[in-house]
Amino acid sequence: MRPRTVLILGGTREAFELAERLAPHAGMRVVTALAGRTRSPMRPAGEIRIGGFGGSTGLATYLRAEAVDMLVDATHPFAARISENAQKAAATTGTRRVVLVRPPWHPHDEDDWRPCARVEAAAQALPNGARAFLALGSQHLVPFAARKDCFFVVRMIDPPSEALPPENHTLVLARPGRDPNDEMRLFTEHTVSHLVCRNSGGKGAHAKLEAARHLRLPVLMIDRPPCPDGETFTDVDALVAAIA
Repeated sequence: MRPRTVLILGGTREAFELAERLAPHAGMRVVTALAGRTRSPMRPAGEIRIGGFGGSTGLATYLRAEAVDMLVDATHPFAARISENAQKAAATTGTRRVVLVRPPWHPHDEDDWRPCARVEAAAQALPNGARAFLALGSQHLVPFAARKDCFFVVRMIDPPSEALPPENHTLVLARPGRDPNDEMRLFTEHTVSHLVCRNSGGKGAHAKLEAARHLRLPVLMIDRPPCPDGETFTDVDALVAAIA
């Protein structure tokens, strides 16, 4: 009897935890697919596949070739295109597809959040002379290039392969801090006046929001795209119980 094959579209802490929990189960083959954007990604238990599939058609081909029994979309909440491809590929092949969604963050009474529908809206909303900390991926920096009147602190995990769009910036190479005190020191060191981030949810990147609250910094919070339709879980434990 062949093992059940579970393909996890990963790159998040939740995807990592899910693979770690499922891989030890007998009769189960767990494959985590990573986009390959970071040079030293966390390597979860089970098999790892790095690189894109080539859209929904390529993913459907992989699902058939590997006889995948379940497709788990555990990607970043803003990875809308990947989620769309997963939905199409699963429908084409008849593969069971589940979505692991991080619950979004919600503001506290002491927070000064300013909702923005898109990255472009956040770039336009910054006041003249702002020193903004951009907690965004490099692919989302272009809208800020036109704001010559502002200065930006950009945090990235890996050095960029080419010049970043906003010329008026300083680069911080580090993973997001997990201690609010460390984030407060970073914001203070760079005289940050505003935090710009996406509502990614989860616990791993929440420290920057706590730091902004303590320092009374305005947060330009970019809204999530719509959650993918389908069988949805918001908790790793519940998903493990449903699969294992």
